[in-house]
Amino acid sequence: MVGRIREDSITEVREKARIDEVVSQYVTLRNAGGGSMKGLCPFHDEKSPSFHVTPSRGFYHCFGCQAGGDVINFVMQLEGLTFGEAVERLADKVGVQLQRDDSDTRDDRPRGPSRSRLIEAHKEAQEYYAGQLGTPDALTARQFLSERGFDQAAAEQFGIGFSPRGGEDLFKHLRAKAFSQDELVAGGLVAVGRSAYDRFRGRLMWPIRDASGDTIGFGARRIFDDDRIDAKYLNTSETPIYKKSQVLYGIDLARREIARSSQAVIVEGYTDVMACHLSGVGTAVATCGTAFGDEHSKVLRRFLNDHEEFRGEVIFTFDGDAAGQKAALRAFGGDQNFVSQTYVAVEPDGLDPCDLRIQKGDGAVRELVARRVPLYRFVLANIAGKYDLDRADGRIDALRESARLVSSVRDKSKVDAFAREIAQILGVDPEDARSEVRRAANRPAASSSGRPTGGRVAAETPEPVAPPRSAVPDLRDPRFAMERETLKLVLQHPMAIGRTTSDIGPNDFTHPTYRGVWALVAAAGGPAAGSGDPTWASRLRDAAGEPEISSAISALSVEPLLTAKAPDAAYVGLHVFRLLELTTLRRIADVKSRLQRTNPVEDPEAYNRMFGELAALEQHRRGLRDRIVGDQ
Repeated sequence: MVGRIREDSITEVREKARIDEVVSQYVTLRNAGGGSMKGLCPFHDEKSPSFHVTPSRGFYHCFGCQAGGDVINFVMQLEGLTFGEAVERLADKVGVQLQRDDSDTRDDRPRGPSRSRLIEAHKEAQEYYAGQLGTPDALTARQFLSERGFDQAAAEQFGIGFSPRGGEDLFKHLRAKAFSQDELVAGGLVAVGRSAYDRFRGRLMWPIRDASGDTIGFGARRIFDDDRIDAKYLNTSETPIYKKSQVLYGIDLARREIARSSQAVIVEGYTDVMACHLSGVGTAVATCGTAFGDEHSKVLRRFLNDHEEFRGEVIFTFDGDAAGQKAALRAFGGDQNFVSQTYVAVEPDGLDPCDLRIQKGDGAVRELVARRVPLYRFVLANIAGKYDLDRADGRIDALRESARLVSSVRDKSKVDAFAREIAQILGVDPEDARSEVRRAANRPAASSSGRPTGGRVAAETPEPVAPPRSAVPDLRDPRFAMERETLKLVLQHPMAIGRTTSDIGPNDFTHPTYRGVWALVAAAGGPAAGSGDPTWASRLRDAAGEPEISSAISALSVEPLLTAKAPDAAYVGLHVFRLLELTTLRRIADVKSRLQRTNPVEDPEAYNRMFGELAALEQHRRGLRDRIVGDQ
């Protein structure tokens, strides 16, 4: 499709795509008061929530990394889309039929298939696979599900399907739906050899969805003995919409329960996720063909609302064998990614959740999660099991490795208790355990513990030279508080402030960024031009040519006012007249300074002119002060 998207279509998308609903698909938001909501920023790591969303104005802003904007900017930044792609995606979600300006033949989309087309192709593929599960050729696939306790209702709930064995069935089906070969190859649904062929053939198919419910890839299970590909599971390769390091299977089904309960259960496979959800553990998710890593942690933390004031639980399920112990050590290596407490749930018989449900029922799966033990305790017990504790040298070696582990624990208030636990497990004196932990804390951690050395080594690495401080002062400097509060009124309540600002000019703003924001307001016709316009702040932000001004507009648009009620004339007047008074005081100081440097005998004309100017300024200041007192 050629032509730029028309402005009225963009405005309709902004109005219909509620920013709180869109952001909530990626971040758990909680009420922050004053009509604002907050959560953990999806754009940078943080321990306390500084990401604010104000639905009434359609803006978000992070006071940590300064990311901000409207709903279109959010989708662009989070998904790595162009402006046109983001508008198209939101339009699809809210049912807006985009209109394009045919007189402008420029195409505002990038080369290659758009995200919306790739998403649509995967949606069609999932529906096709699901339909094929009921065919005679899929008997083996249905038997596989039945043997694992999954009936037709379960298959429908999780969107499971079957890829025919022919080799071109999906390709032909999607071509008939008007998808191009380039789109299908780019999405990972089709590969090309001598000719185009289906990427997945003769396999049981799990759709992998993002948090919003869009299918972005597939997991394919081998079910036929004559399958030429030996790998038990095949997953979609990296595509523009599928990044395995950031994907969690089941997050679309689990995210609301994770947010409600502040608990996440991490299992190892698709069938384990199904078993947990069907057993009543609705917080289960799994990685897709890769180990649980830092990027997965970031995704999960956003839904856990994982911060210092609101701690939850992250529960890993591992087998009790050597591979499970290795996975536990690896998980402990990423423990610092979470503020929430980390646990391990291990079935004594070595059963994974799927097999446990088959053999012992739904209640056993719930009991597995309920019997969780702290991750650190599980790892300590595994360390102790590696050594002969009947020998003195075995106890010493176990103590050293355990001490290295404990010395890296995030919550230092618990270290002493952990040291006592080491002493009890290993049968050593508690003071010896504490002493070894202190020594371990003062030296780099050895890699044999399985714990990354970054925490300790970084503490002993000289601090990098700080970059030169910017010449632009901090926007939150108290000197500029009145400028900030006045502009918040201008952006958030242009109707309330109206023409009260007619006396305000650029010289009333001493911070260059705030002066730049006012210049945009003035160029747009002043605050009165924003009355009744829900896109007022968005229009100003779009017109900003400098990122600092753009960021400031988003911040000022979401930051709550210093009043719990709607701003009235007195509140508006207090800020406008105080801002004007501060300008007058600066002018008075300038005139006084010039007066002090002027000799009244040598230049009486200039001296008398400045004296008259000073008197007029003092009278003007008293008038502003009277109006401020009157409003109060």
